Amino acid sequence: MHPIKIWLGHPYPLGATWMGNGTNFALFSSMATSVDLCLFNNLDARQETIRVPMTGQTDQVWHVFLPDVRPGQLYGYRVSGPYDPEKGLRFNSSKLLLDPYAKAIAGDVNWADEMFAYVVGDQLEDLARDFRDDAWGMPKSVVVDLAAFDWGKDRAPRTPLAESVVYEVHVKGFTKLWEAVPNEVRGTYAGLASEAAINYLKNLGVTAVELLPVHAHIDDKTLIDKGLTNYWGYNTIGFFAPHGDYASGGQMGEQVTEFKSMVKSLHAAGIEVILDVVYNHTAEGNHLGPTLSFRGIDNIAWYRLQTETPRFYLDFTGTGNSLNVLHPHPLQMIMDSLRYWVTEMRVDGFRFDLATTLARGENGYDKFHAFFKAVQQDPVLAQVKLIAEPWDVGMGGYQVGNFPTGWSEWNGKYRDAMRSYWKGDEGKIGEVAYRLTGSPDLFQHDGRRPIASVNFVTAHDGFTLADLVSYNEKHNEANGENNQDGDNNSLSWNCGAEGPTDDPEISALRRKQQRNFLTTLFVSQGVPMLLGGDEFGRTQGGNNNAYCQDNEVSWFNWEHSDDQKRQLEFTRRLIRLRKEHPIFRRPKFFQGRRIRGSEIKDVMWFNPGGNEMDEEEWASPFVRCLGMLLSGDSADVVNFQNEPVHDETFLLLINAHFEPIQFVLPGVENLEWELILDTNEEEGFLARPKKFASGDDVDLAERATCLLRLIGGTQAQARHESWKKRRYELPGAVSGEEERARAARKIDN
Repeated sequence: MHPIKIWLGHPYPLGATWMGNGTNFALFSSMATSVDLCLFNNLDARQETIRVPMTGQTDQVWHVFLPDVRPGQLYGYRVSGPYDPEKGLRFNSSKLLLDPYAKAIAGDVNWADEMFAYVVGDQLEDLARDFRDDAWGMPKSVVVDLAAFDWGKDRAPRTPLAESVVYEVHVKGFTKLWEAVPNEVRGTYAGLASEAAINYLKNLGVTAVELLPVHAHIDDKTLIDKGLTNYWGYNTIGFFAPHGDYASGGQMGEQVTEFKSMVKSLHAAGIEVILDVVYNHTAEGNHLGPTLSFRGIDNIAWYRLQTETPRFYLDFTGTGNSLNVLHPHPLQMIMDSLRYWVTEMRVDGFRFDLATTLARGENGYDKFHAFFKAVQQDPVLAQVKLIAEPWDVGMGGYQVGNFPTGWSEWNGKYRDAMRSYWKGDEGKIGEVAYRLTGSPDLFQHDGRRPIASVNFVTAHDGFTLADLVSYNEKHNEANGENNQDGDNNSLSWNCGAEGPTDDPEISALRRKQQRNFLTTLFVSQGVPMLLGGDEFGRTQGGNNNAYCQDNEVSWFNWEHSDDQKRQLEFTRRLIRLRKEHPIFRRPKFFQGRRIRGSEIKDVMWFNPGGNEMDEEEWASPFVRCLGMLLSGDSADVVNFQNEPVHDETFLLLINAHFEPIQFVLPGVENLEWELILDTNEEEGFLARPKKFASGDDVDLAERATCLLRLIGGTQAQARHESWKKRRYELPGAVSGEEERARAARKIDN
């Protein structure tokens, strides 16, 4: 053992901190009897070069200062204490442990039985301790010099959430196959920051990339055994460390520099960075999982354990464990991690995976949980975007609309309503009206605004948009679970054939359905989120759970057909339309207590006869056609200095029937409208807009959307009922299933 200077050190900050004259190490463990710091010369070392007892202990934090240790040093911990799983105690000093506060992690787990603290295969399961050393197969924590990076004149774009267009994307999959990106950086942070990638995002018009997890994660042994990996990365082991495999320059701290460079480049282009973060669980799984970090440091503190049988874990996440946010130190870790990514890595917001778990008290979800209080009072986090996935798999886990002020939420009800409507299901028209207007039924309370609703039709978890209109069933055989994984109720419709088809009518209908989904998404109030690749119709071959597909199933194919190029241009124009017209991104909800009923000043609803919708029509299960008039000259349309903004008035017409409908334009005589968008046309936007007068018929095609702009007359005149009243008969009692069958027969004939 080489001689090394050992000083007492400090209990704060936690983790390994390069101080300029040495490195301070601090680790929390309330139940440990001793802690050793292990230093390694290289990743191939089978044993630590130096083992340093951490003799300093302050308020349950073990600490030591080593003046000879510099950035780039590999390290880990061995924590001693009782191994008594039946009491929730799982200490095993034979196992090398990662630092929960590591700023970088190098290497991967070389899966073997030694990675488990118990004797694998023993009849006692996890009760028999394994005394074999596992340092040879464990990744290592890395000391990092955080001050070495030059941010220059970096400034966060600070795009208001109401003006945001979020683009959900995977760091690797986005550029892995892109020939326009230099080969050596494809699939990396540097690839996402490349000129081609940034130009693409800017031209598309998105304001923020929401990155699937970039925290250091572990590939599960079960997946490795199948020849697969945890591609999505929802298996975190390091909440401060950017995942090393996404770095082109190395894993010995280079991943930190490369991630910062990516953020700096995106900021320079006016694009924000939002991280999908997974604080609800860790990669250690249930009681039969490996011992990699938290479990061996202080199992009782880090995880929610069953009260009567603390050998077992409470699992609200479906992964085997749940982080114990009721304990002050895991809560502190989450807060420290969030602040670190904002202050040191300069990200602009977070999307919290299974956020309900983070706010679970002893009796279920608690809107006044300490986690929410900690976030709300934090001056750093007050400056960034906070987006919840407002559900988990535990009892009472679906909490859409129930998060506090200041939070936005993935609106799963928006997704489901739009999918159900456009596939032709009955009884959806009233809910669609709520979803188009920002879901006031869910969010118009406690001072919340339309930005509380993050609207999406597709996300990483599920079908892509192209697959949503091409498959009735999931096709997840490649995942190795006999197609048993993934959602069985995707609310999808294949338009008449399962999967790829040469039928031109089915293909045309699929393209139109994608245009319908995209149009309603970008004209809805709230914050639109676009799944990366949907802008051109990316497919995963019907796999609706591609979490383990680190291959062409998930990677973007940049060789686009003419149809894909047209859809890309259509999406660009939709995003531009939204940006140019504040009426589609109002900071306040529309006025009026109810969508239906008496006249509403800023929004009105019309049936195909040009008359206002009545109670019978709202209640009818067979109504699938609706007109929504948005008055751009309302005093409620304001900018973010609260100044009135005058915009144009628009009329949105949507028809999910399988047959065309003539829609009578509302308004008084001499009012002039201009049809600018018709999803029945392959281009979507009309090269030569068509002009109509109030009372004229607009031919609204089957399963189509039209958008008209008022170009002559006033908004007040447009809000009047049609001067040329026509009786509109409710359609006959035809179920959604029958409509889809008729449509299929029509195509077949």
